[in-house]
Amino acid sequence: MVTTPRCAVAPPPSLAHPPRRRRTVWPALAVAAYAVGEVAEPLVPAPHLLAPMLAGLALALAGFTAGRLPVRVNRCSQALLGVLMGSYLDPRTLDQASAAVLPLTAVTAATAVLGLAAAAVLTRVGRVDRATATLGMVAGGSAAVVSCAEELDADPRLVAFMQYLRVALVAATAPVLVQALLVSTPTTPGRAVARAVAWHLVDGPRQGTGLLLLAVVATVGSVAGRWVRLPSPVLLGPMLLAAAATGTGLATGFAPTGLLRTALFTAVGLDIGLRFTRPAVVRVRHLLPITLACTLAVSAACAALAWLLSVTAHIPLADAYLATTPGGINAVLATAVSTHANVPLISSVQSLRLFAMVLLTPLLIRSAVRLRRRS
Repeated sequence: MVTTPRCAVAPPPSLAHPPRRRRTVWPALAVAAYAVGEVAEPLVPAPHLLAPMLAGLALALAGFTAGRLPVRVNRCSQALLGVLMGSYLDPRTLDQASAAVLPLTAVTAATAVLGLAAAAVLTRVGRVDRATATLGMVAGGSAAVVSCAEELDADPRLVAFMQYLRVALVAATAPVLVQALLVSTPTTPGRAVARAVAWHLVDGPRQGTGLLLLAVVATVGSVAGRWVRLPSPVLLGPMLLAAAATGTGLATGFAPTGLLRTALFTAVGLDIGLRFTRPAVVRVRHLLPITLACTLAVSAACAALAWLLSVTAHIPLADAYLATTPGGINAVLATAVSTHANVPLISSVQSLRLFAMVLLTPLLIRSAVRLRRRS
């Protein structure tokens, strides 16, 4: 089979800015993104996720940014998001997920099959090698998938582009679609949440103790996640540790809320938008139509799976849709919290698929390569 040469996406020219200049640009950019979210709050759903993402996308394509979000800020936001998600995962709130375990497992398996089918189309029509196409179409664990691309003899730059194209589409459409579904669907019991005190940073009454616990859970969870080699360890490690602490009653009152949670969602949206630099888009423009078509097809099929899950498991359609979106776990969970969806159910399904995709993808790629060589 004829394959395209590896795409070498050059870093944006703005990365060449001196470190001192970048240190001054980033705080200003973060404040501007937060302000954009505040202005958009009456106009769009999940404004502190969607508005910064669109602003970052526009800036990145125009070449006016200081590059991607700093690594430390990105890791910190992932760890805090993991703690926030883990704080929702207690035994009582997971009853609904356990009752629908068979349909949820079937939907997860069907999503994996859809990703493999899209990879096969991309391999044949787009003439992309099998490993790159499979990793690019895997629905879940984008950061972990991109990090293992080179090890699996795939093109990491092209894998990153395909992964984050899907993440951006999910992040841009999920808040709008979920808001529309919520308007057309009666409010389900337990969807409303208490409004946090404006100046609080964590949801407990003791802010100092809560912030200290938050730092400990985020740090220890991240280190433990790397130690046991979890996929996306900086996200899943703190999430599992926070879930254990909350579920056992060992510690509470440390989940991000108020201004801290808003800043967290702003960082997630900005990070997604800034990944689409102009040089990256120019380098892979010949693959953009087929990649976009495959991504839209997988997303539409996942929406159909959400409707089927809603009917068979009696889950509200908005919750089922967020649980079955093809990847973009950070954006999906941020949307779930912003719209007061069933966060435990959504976190469980998205995490299950993330684990399954990241663990099974290397095996699938190696098997496909062996079969191709034998044939």
